[in-house]
Amino acid sequence: MITHTSYGVEPWCLRERLLNLDVLPQSESVFALSNGHVGWRGNLDEGEPHGLPGSYLGGVHELHPLPYAEAGYGYPESGQTVINVTNGKIIRLLVDDEPFDLRYGRLRSHERVLDLRTGLLRRTCEWMSPAGSTVRVRSTRLVSFTQRAVAAVAYEVEPVGCETRIVVQSELVANEQLPARKGDPRAAVALESPLEPEEHFAAGRLLRLVHRTRRSGLRVGAAADHVVTGPDRTTTRAESRDDVARLTVTSVLAPGQTLRVEKLVSHGWSSTRSLPAVSDQVDAALAAAAHGGWQGLVDEQRAHLDAFWKRSDVEVDGDEEIQQAVRFGLFHVLQAGARAERRAIPAKGLTGSGYDGHAFWDTETFVLPLLTYTSPDAVAEALRWRQDTLPAARERAVQLGLRGAAFPWRTIAGSESSGYWPAGTAAFHVNADIADAVVRYTAATGDTAFERDTAVELLVETARLWRSLGHHDPHGAFHINGVTGPDEYSAIADDNTYTNLMARANLLAAADIVERHPRRAAELGVDTEESAAWRDAADAMHVPYNEELRVHEQHAGFTRYQHWDFANTRPDQYPLMLHFPYFDLYRKQVVKQADLVLAMYKCGDFFDEEHTARNFAYYEPLTVRDSSLSACCQSVIAAAAGHLPLAHDYLTEAALMDLEDLEHNTRDGLHIASLAGTWMALVAGFGGMRHHGTHLTFTPRLPERLSRLAFHLELQGSRLRVEVTPRTATYTLLAGTSLTLHHYDAPLTLHPDKPHTADIPRLSPPPAPEQPPHRGPMRSRTTRS
Repeated sequence: MITHTSYGVEPWCLRERLLNLDVLPQSESVFALSNGHVGWRGNLDEGEPHGLPGSYLGGVHELHPLPYAEAGYGYPESGQTVINVTNGKIIRLLVDDEPFDLRYGRLRSHERVLDLRTGLLRRTCEWMSPAGSTVRVRSTRLVSFTQRAVAAVAYEVEPVGCETRIVVQSELVANEQLPARKGDPRAAVALESPLEPEEHFAAGRLLRLVHRTRRSGLRVGAAADHVVTGPDRTTTRAESRDDVARLTVTSVLAPGQTLRVEKLVSHGWSSTRSLPAVSDQVDAALAAAAHGGWQGLVDEQRAHLDAFWKRSDVEVDGDEEIQQAVRFGLFHVLQAGARAERRAIPAKGLTGSGYDGHAFWDTETFVLPLLTYTSPDAVAEALRWRQDTLPAARERAVQLGLRGAAFPWRTIAGSESSGYWPAGTAAFHVNADIADAVVRYTAATGDTAFERDTAVELLVETARLWRSLGHHDPHGAFHINGVTGPDEYSAIADDNTYTNLMARANLLAAADIVERHPRRAAELGVDTEESAAWRDAADAMHVPYNEELRVHEQHAGFTRYQHWDFANTRPDQYPLMLHFPYFDLYRKQVVKQADLVLAMYKCGDFFDEEHTARNFAYYEPLTVRDSSLSACCQSVIAAAAGHLPLAHDYLTEAALMDLEDLEHNTRDGLHIASLAGTWMALVAGFGGMRHHGTHLTFTPRLPERLSRLAFHLELQGSRLRVEVTPRTATYTLLAGTSLTLHHYDAPLTLHPDKPHTADIPRLSPPPAPEQPPHRGPMRSRTTRS
């Protein structure tokens, strides 16, 4: 996107200077606004032209049958897919009876700006109709962080040159026509017009629609109120029917006069509330928004983001692309999780319908670490959602013959929705990823109430799964066999190192927490024998290692597999999964996404510097990055291994995943995990941050092209600023009483407003490892120049 001539690089906004229909679907994703509860894609105000219309509510989905060529025990029977709910964005315009459609007439100018400091999407344009009438249109849109159910639009029209008759139609529209779905025709039928009408209402300037999903049984409501400002004799008329409610505003404007419509929209849904209750719910949210009005929402939005940037901003000198991209990523990750509140944070957030709106392990592994140190309340809510879904996870474990909970590979409401069993059944590492997020959050916040009420139960049930899934061999070693780790090109493998090390940490954390909370443990039926068995399994966890090569194996026997024939793999044959059978991929040394490399980041205390460097050098030529989750992990470990230019390039790829549409699917929504991974690559990579329990360490080091990096962290009620230059690192405690950390091996105790500056050791760069042919990372503009 930003290499397109319409886009530029600016530190605090994303600006589109011209409307280009060839990248319209991508722009709808990058200009999407959300708060985790309500999501509006960046569609044009008039609704058309569009790539993918999208208005979403966190958790609202429809059910559809999952296709199987052959039946099998334990296969999920029903899939869940996010649906497009009632669209409140639409404001249509007629200019002297000509519809304002940018595909016709003459578009003299068009600009859209997503302002990351205010959270507003602004649009200005000037258009001449086919009949010769010219108007200027200005609109501003927001989805409120402070009022969870509310979004709003301010829309202004001004004639240019002569008196003009103007008609504005502000609408609520349900069951919009969407692009045809590919794949299973049964799913397409189930998801076509998924909303059944229950109520429509229009009176004065108020509109309301309430619908119910056909299969999932969710009741969805939307309401709108308006403030209209225009010349005398401006009139309004409201009308409604099953799927449309409309306010029509009519006026005649002379040059210099403006018609302004401020539209407040509220959304709500429930699986249990009655029709009157949902109607009252959206009306009440609308009344609360109307109390402060449009300007009140704008002021609240700016105040919320001022506080966010104060505690979260990342400053990068020397690479303007990365500076824009990391703030773009921080903003969208905040949007994905800020007000999700006991609902899933999907892989695409609420920016599109990609991956059917499902949440994966991406959330706990990539998104929640960023939010833990910037917006911890959102993390607590995301993990409470996992706790709420424990009944479904326990049921799934029983179905699989296991104890504890088996959390789903992909889901919206908590039950497994993957029809691909090597992931949906065997990717058990999602349990340990959830446990890892729980441990990190409690260590970073000291939230004892959360630990007692939520963490204990999640850690106990995930530990129970590992103890029943694995086994001790005759020599006492503990093995977890037949699983799929992060690398989906190696499925149903024995002793996946990432899975085993993460399970080991999960087991130890569970054993520790039940000792701290014996009453809660007793309520869950945990006794000393069970917790001792967890410790035994953790202490005996097998981690496969090739003594001859002196590297850790991704899984048992991986280094003895045949190498993939990279020399005879053409560039157009990537991603490999679309051009070769999985059977062939599973038997070869080829890695879709960082797996053992990710283990070296998440479980770094298990690997010394020598093995980190050697492992990275071994797996780098095998990793093809057919996944957006890989580059940020490779950036972190490349930096740890001393390959700073390579780390910079991997950072660039993670950062620009959507801004340059690197995987050609940004039209379906943003890659929220890769956006979060940009922060991870900077903070954990070049900042060298590691946080294990109470031990906080920084080993910062910048690549040659970056002259300064600064970032902020929230920890145990303290706010820390870290500023890195090529020679020094400065640590400043901005809030809190004191904080102890390590700069490399040196302990530092910080006190408020007393910065401590430490030297960065010199580095002798090791030889850079090679990547598979045609699969080198995207180079940053600074390294390209």
